[in-house]
Amino acid sequence: MSTEVGCFIKQLLETYPDILRGYLIHLQEHMVNLITANTSGARNVHVMVEFLLIILTDLPKDSIHNGKLFEFLARVGALTRDISTIARDIEEKSRNEEITNETNSATLGLLENIELLKRELKDVYLKAPDSSQLCFPMSDGPLFIHLQLRHLNGLLNSNTYSVALIKEEIKLMKEYLEFIRYFLMNVEQELYKNLWARALDVAYEAKDVIDSIILRDNGLLHLIFSLPVAIEKINFIKEEVSNLLEKIPKNRGVIVVNSLNKPVDRKSSIAGKIIVGFKEETDLIIRNLTRGSKMLDVISITGTPGSGKTTLAHKMYNDKVVSSHFDIRAWCTVDQEYDEEKLLENLFNQVTDSILKSSENIDVADELRKQLYGKRYLIVLDDIWDIATWEELRRIFPEVEKGSRIILTTREKKVALHAQCHSDPLDLRLLRLEESMELLEKRVFGKESFPDELLDVGKEIVQICKGLPLVVDLIAGVIAGKEKKRSVWLEVRNNLHSFIFQNEAYVMKVIALSYDHLPDPLKPCLLYIAGYGKDRAIEVGTLKSLWCGEGLVQQTEMKSLEEVMEVYLDNLVSSSLVISFNEIGRDRTYQIHDLVHYFCSIKAREEKLFGWIRSSAPSSSSSSDLMPRQRAIAYDKKHFGHNNFVLFDSKKKRHSGKHLYSLFITGQKLDNHLYDICHLRHLRLLRVLQLSRSFIKVNDSLLNEISTLVHLRFLNITTEVKSLSLCFSNLWNLETLQMNQYR
Repeated sequence: MSTEVGCFIKQLLETYPDILRGYLIHLQEHMVNLITANTSGARNVHVMVEFLLIILTDLPKDSIHNGKLFEFLARVGALTRDISTIARDIEEKSRNEEITNETNSATLGLLENIELLKRELKDVYLKAPDSSQLCFPMSDGPLFIHLQLRHLNGLLNSNTYSVALIKEEIKLMKEYLEFIRYFLMNVEQELYKNLWARALDVAYEAKDVIDSIILRDNGLLHLIFSLPVAIEKINFIKEEVSNLLEKIPKNRGVIVVNSLNKPVDRKSSIAGKIIVGFKEETDLIIRNLTRGSKMLDVISITGTPGSGKTTLAHKMYNDKVVSSHFDIRAWCTVDQEYDEEKLLENLFNQVTDSILKSSENIDVADELRKQLYGKRYLIVLDDIWDIATWEELRRIFPEVEKGSRIILTTREKKVALHAQCHSDPLDLRLLRLEESMELLEKRVFGKESFPDELLDVGKEIVQICKGLPLVVDLIAGVIAGKEKKRSVWLEVRNNLHSFIFQNEAYVMKVIALSYDHLPDPLKPCLLYIAGYGKDRAIEVGTLKSLWCGEGLVQQTEMKSLEEVMEVYLDNLVSSSLVISFNEIGRDRTYQIHDLVHYFCSIKAREEKLFGWIRSSAPSSSSSSDLMPRQRAIAYDKKHFGHNNFVLFDSKKKRHSGKHLYSLFITGQKLDNHLYDICHLRHLRLLRVLQLSRSFIKVNDSLLNEISTLVHLRFLNITTEVKSLSLCFSNLWNLETLQMNQYR
């Protein structure tokens, strides 16, 4: 009999936490649907439920003292019963609109019981885990601290129940970090290198702990032990900084290196892409496009990275004489990792001036040939890397005597020679010294002339630029926002002297210089754009909504959120790191040069800001504790299945979404049998969610899970649901909702 009782108790201890947890989740969903949280009593109940769910999710039974588990679960069960009773009372009285002070007082009494349990968890029930120290894994400390402070501020403003449990601790962490950052970013950092490294380690540890509590990922031990330890560590560093400030002589003060409180000022940017030189080349290309052979001809433009191949092709594509000469025009960027199916769809949509639906089962290449046949067309294939790619694409274009043309840009001369039909490839020369000076003058001074005192140093700067238009443009972006003083320009010249190679690595160093001169708030905004494809122009409204959703932009005392974003965009365009099209009005789009895109992609991965899961790399779908803030997935059913697509499967890897704030999935349609493992409720920190129409039709079940993601600020989905349930009112932080009706 005793053996049977022992087995029963063991089974009870194993299943009871899951039973309680299931009941509390049901109670939580029920309250969202039926009880408004506009009273302190209802809100207190939600906070208490969240606390108990943190306890019961992955309950660390091995960390509970021997003989205390049964007693501990009894305490949790009693609290669950009391909370359930009060919730029913609030529900009944809310129907009759008679919430009383007595009810609110009862919830406050329960909150006191929970505070008592928190103390007993530390002193009576739980064993303290072994101490550990996380090390800061990124390279850009100031960028991380900037984003972490934005994250903490976003949590404090989110008004969510999970944050309410640790709101005071988050406030302290934010206050201490701001104080430490102010000191360390305003002194010579080399003098305090060790202190800065320790501050970054503790800040990263604090981020991990806070996110884990909100995610309920080993949340109980983090709440009771790790969070107080992290605050103690950061407070110790704060006290150390305070002592250092007292030791700095009063007459010296702090050496200001970079004022953090100074807002980002609007730079004057000259609208439009400035093009100088290449008149002879332009005339030659126009002649080859509009005259010559009636047969299909390929006009190839080759040159080094940053020499202006794409810019010149764009100028020809939009030339009035050229555009009026052709019946059909289309432009697409190919690059190294192009998707042939998407490229063909893109061309088809431009040629037919329509949108090809992914559900349409047609041979796109064949249909494209039919549309082009018998017409005079101009197609631009930008950035082709190899002969094999050209051979795959050339079959699309019919060879009829209509005078059609293809403009091809490539870094590889062998590709241009292989594609040659009648016209010789144009190997784009570098800018002459006077052309480089003209470009620098127009970018920095607009319609004004070069000041005499800056002429000689200006010539030295453009000589170092080696005639590359992109480099001149980037350097102009750096010095345009600086004082027009000789000493300032000499400093820029000295920085450039170390860049001696006229190749891609050299250009990357110049891009890095431009990036380093950006204020910290602008850096993540630039890197975010690189999350899109190289050939992707982003509409201004979409970009602003996503920046807001990610928490990258905040209003100031002097400027609204909209005004701050306009200042950011102006400064990014002025730096020449971002290109603006249709500069006026709502139709503005923004894009970055392919080399800037390459640099930003590398930088963003170094800083764990975003990552791609492509169909060609299925192994990258596995989870990681260092998953970046933003994840984009190109779904391909050949590579993603039940066993290796773990991001959605909360049962397999709950921590797979620990640091994930943004998720964008596109690609092929998700098979119906995979809907059962497609879950989102464990990605509790998500701020931005975009599920493309081609990938998934969101059903009722998944829609209910989305309604639990209370930190969401941007949501774009397609669903066949005709109306939203009341539980969507739970998304009180939502700023942008784009919901498409599935037909």
